[in-house]
Amino acid sequence: MDNEDVEIGWRLPVADAEIVELTRSHGGAPAPGWWDRVSRHSLGWVVARDQDGLLVGFVNVAWDGGDHAFLIDTKTRPSHQRHGLGTAVVRCAVDQAKAAGCEWMFVDFEPQLEPFYLESCGFRATPAGLIHLPGI
Repeated sequence: MDNEDVEIGWRLPVADAEIVELTRSHGGAPAPGWWDRVSRHSLGWVVARDQDGLLVGFVNVAWDGGDHAFLIDTKTRPSHQRHGLGTAVVRCAVDQAKAAGCEWMFVDFEPQLEPFYLESCGFRATPAGLIHLPGI
């Protein structure tokens, strides 16, 4: 797999069904209709497609309408993982959030993804808090 064969773009069209299929490709539990509901609230998103137009990478950038951007729902098709595509998709999101005037970008992740976000993508660890709302 060569990332030169992948088109990466900001706010390119992407269908909900494609997000569902990409999520399924790596064993996730997609929620059909999710993208149709949330896309209008996003600062933007990054789409990566192979030469055949298949969605191979995605990340959503939520924001507070001001200085803070939130990287969520990063997904890379298993066949395209460990080749730098995820890092390239995140880098595009970071660059676009900065261009939009955001000062900070946040991301949360599971422990096994720490090397990806901290080492490959340049995030730094910070203290944070979390409440699982259904659990209270």
